[in-house]
Amino acid sequence: MNFISKTIGLLINLLSYISPKAAGNLALSLFSTPLRGKKFNEKESDFLDTAFKEELQHEDLSIMTYRWLGKNKTILLAHGWESNATRWQPLVESLKTQNYNVIALDAPAHGRSGSKKFNAILYSEFINIVSKKFNPDIIIGHSVGGMATVFYQHKYQNTELEKLILLGAPSNFTGVFNRYVKMMGYNKKVDKQMGKIVLEKYGHLPDHFSAADFTKEIKTSALLIHDERDRIIPYQDAKHFEQHYVNAQLITTQGFGHSLNNETITEYINKYLAN
Repeated sequence: MNFISKTIGLLINLLSYISPKAAGNLALSLFSTPLRGKKFNEKESDFLDTAFKEELQHEDLSIMTYRWLGKNKTILLAHGWESNATRWQPLVESLKTQNYNVIALDAPAHGRSGSKKFNAILYSEFINIVSKKFNPDIIIGHSVGGMATVFYQHKYQNTELEKLILLGAPSNFTGVFNRYVKMMGYNKKVDKQMGKIVLEKYGHLPDHFSAADFTKEIKTSALLIHDERDRIIPYQDAKHFEQHYVNAQLITTQGFGHSLNNETITEYINKYLAN
């Protein structure tokens, strides 16, 4: 995979000497296109069939939601990159035993939701549409789903939201961006052009989109869980959140990696929800 990435990066670097804009657009398109997370196996489909499904709409894009009904508080689940709503099955099973009302959504370009491209800003708009429909008391986001959750709460300041739980969430867009540039071996022309495209489309350079900085304006109570050996989102991102998010507590784990999808994490979540 590393050889393929570097080869693609080299070709895009060569293109940057002919057309920097075309190279930047191609690089950003690759960055925004998930390769996995669309298909379900039989077991995953069986799990989703236990939920009430409802399709919502953001502009011309469909948002697939799944509901497991309960009379306790409402919890919204936002998965991460190249995943889908099925990643929550162990947690959903636990929450159902406690009679929580559980909602999960598929992110843009993931699962059964629409869009060919993905980014955390678009994802935050999906979360907004789902939140307006189902009024969650708590949002749990894994990885970039956690970042998108922070983007959502920073922009919309939902005062009805009681708690956030961020699992292995990236604290800033720049870090994610820089790791992608390094992985592909892009030159400075490509890197700079991608930044320009983000500025043109969203009105800010990539370094503006810092979830950790945004939490300075979020009063909602939060639990942060991050593994010290996370190879996808560095542990320093959790420390970045901790430095800026006044109303948050950090639980540091060891040996659970980036997925944070096991009984121990579920126990941490259940304890936080009960308080």
